[in-house]
Amino acid sequence: MIDHDPPYSVLVIDDHPLFRKGSEQLFQLDTSFNLVADAADGPSGIELTRELQPDLVLLDLNMKGMDGLAVLKQLKTDNPELLVIMLTVSNSEADIVSTLRSGADGYLLKDMEPEEILMKLHRAVEGQTVLDETISTLLANVLRSDNLSPPPNQVEFTSREEEIVGLIAEGKNNKLIARELEISEGTVKVHVKNILRKLNLSSRLEVAVWAFENGYSNNPRGES
Repeated sequence: MIDHDPPYSVLVIDDHPLFRKGSEQLFQLDTSFNLVADAADGPSGIELTRELQPDLVLLDLNMKGMDGLAVLKQLKTDNPELLVIMLTVSNSEADIVSTLRSGADGYLLKDMEPEEILMKLHRAVEGQTVLDETISTLLANVLRSDNLSPPPNQVEFTSREEEIVGLIAEGKNNKLIARELEISEGTVKVHVKNILRKLNLSSRLEVAVWAFENGYSNNPRGES
């Protein structure tokens, strides 16, 4: 969740000139967002992000030179709290899993309608994880096929962990969870780390999908 009123500053990193031009038009549709800059490659995108400190970065995955995954890892190393949403044409399971496990706050496809992209970005700045519907289905399939996580009757959660798993399943980030449970964000992080260990998973998005698949929430991404 971003702790200030809109407009939210946005930086786009994408090596396709037409998409960068299209992003200008996209954000003209919604005054809640302000496109502060765009970058045509990963290294310049990283430098611009460091310089401008945007609220949100939209990042392409398949770029020449430094690809989006490498850019994502560097952005999250520089600032783990930065919102980074992958916006790409790739619906490859390997790409989805690798970016989400590397800390992406969402994964959207470029063929979505502009209004739907903006709706998802609003949810992202409110502290919710955002996925294209097809992506959440693919991710669930990957988790099932990997068979990495145990069924719920084999997991011994504390009552607090149970609460947090349910809130993660609703797409809420650590800050929102801390606020709702009236505990510190640091305490939430400790619980999330324990939950990941118990489920043998690598990211909170995987926890969200596992929780939804196992009946912890009727609302896997906090979406109405």
